[in-house]
Formats: sequence, structure tokens, C-alpha cells
Amino acid sequence: MTQSITAQILDGKLTSQQLVTSLGEELRMLAASQPVLPKLVVVLVGDDPASQVYVGKKAKMAVKIGMLSEVLTFPAQTSQEELVSVIRKLNADDTVHGILVQLPLPKHINTLDIITTVDPRKDVDGLHPLNLGLLMTGDPSACKPCTPAGVITLLKAYNIPMAGRHAVVLGRSNIVGKPMGMLLLQENATVSYCHSKTADLAAITRQADILVAAVGVPKMVTADFIKPGAVVVDVGINRLDGKLVGDVDFDSAAETASFITPVPGGVGPMTIATLMANTLELYKRRLGIQQ
Repeated sequence: MTQSITAQILDGKLTSQQLVTSLGEELRMLAASQPVLPKLVVVLVGDDPASQVYVGKKAKMAVKIGMLSEVLTFPAQTSQEELVSVIRKLNADDTVHGILVQLPLPKHINTLDIITTVDPRKDVDGLHPLNLGLLMTGDPSACKPCTPAGVITLLKAYNIPMAGRHAVVLGRSNIVGKPMGMLLLQENATVSYCHSKTADLAAITRQADILVAAVGVPKMVTADFIKPGAVVVDVGINRLDGKLVGDVDFDSAAETASFITPVPGGVGPMTIATLMANTLELYKRRLGIQQ
């Protein structure tokens, strides 16, 4: 029997559509006075089905709002040297404003070396060590990682206060967990990180006013992990019994939380919309367009 849902849904699909509409309107205004359009290039190595889907969605969204988009695909056996050469050419191409290397990369390629090769001024993923360092110091010039930045945008869209709230981030990856905590800290939240070595994990997560789950374990976070009335953000995307599920057991969590993101339709659409926002931002910086 289906359990009743009491939490309000944080609708990432709707919020992302609103953001994309706004970006498209801004881009149309800029295009009337600028000699070039913003261009996003996505580099895909290998034939991972999930990566192919994500790349397709990103390219489609870029075109939808009026950007130029190109997907460069390479076989899984592409060498690191070949990939570095491709990225350096994109760095030197003045018509390219955003470069995204789709992760994960094949195991024989050093991911950090590739990320570091990308010009930080074209790093739309916000994963270059320079951008992560700027994020750590609170510098506004940092290009913020798309998923954590998308979460902040989603919380603001629903007027969810972060200042003074206890935010617990479950996960410590460089892509989501660590920058998520930094962005919440910038919003004046009090931030705790939890991970696989945290003792009495549920006791910590139950203290959270805002709980962000980003561990990649299907339905790991149940109602027992959640303080009544907490805001629950599920970053996980997992396949379980042929279905897409998050890191949160949605049905049980929805009876305890005040707000919750669904999977799919929550954080995922916000990630892609934020990628578009980052590309437009880097484009404006490149052309010296004032905010």
C-alpha cells in the first residue's frame, strides 16, 4: 500500500524550467549586441550509457536557450595525451566559452590531470583546483560546481532559510559533498559532514535542519535518519530493480520531512540548468560584459 506524502515536493523540474527561461531571455538580449554566441563544448570519452544520456540532455538544453553546443566523442581507448591535446585546443579557441569533460573517465586516464588541464576560465563544472580553492575562500569569481549550486538555487526558490540552520551533508566527494558544504557555509548555515566512517550516523543526521544525501547508496536514508520537519535533498541517482531511485527512501522520508526532492525530477534538472547558467556567466566574463 502506498504511504501518504506529507512533505512538500521541491520541484527541480519546474524550478529549472524557470531558470532556463530566464537565461534564454537574457541570452536573446545579449545576442542582439554581441558578435558571438556563448558556446559549450562537452567532451565524452567512452560509451558509458548514463554519460551518453547526460551529455545529450546538456547539449539539447544549450541549444534550447540559444547557445552553441558541440559534443566531441572519443573511443574508450583514447590516450591521456590525446585527450590533453584536445582540451588544450579548446582552451585556445576563443569561440569556446565553456568546456565540460564528462565524468567518469576510463580508468587509464588520470581524472585530476584532465580537470587541471581545462582552462579555469572555461571550467563550467567548477572542478578545477583553482575554482575549488576560490570556492573555499568564498571568492565570488569561483565557478561553482553545478550540482551543489543547483541545490542552493532550488532551496532559495522555495524560500527555505539556510542562515543559522544546521545543515548536514552526507557524502564528501569533490564533485558534490565538499563543495555542497562550502556553499551552505556561504549561506551562513552551520555545516556538518558525514561519511562512511562517521560513528552513529543516524544520530548526526537527525540533528539536521537541512539534510543533503550524496552517497550513491540506494534508499540508504530512511525516516530514522531524519528530524521531523527537516528539509531533505536527495542528490543520489541509482538503479534499483530497473527503476531510478535516490539515496533517500522517499516514501518513508516524505512522512517525516517538511520538504523533499524527488528522484527523478529534483536535483538532476537543476544540475543541467546550472550548467547553462555557468556557461552564460563565463561567456559574459570573457566578453567583459558587466553584471
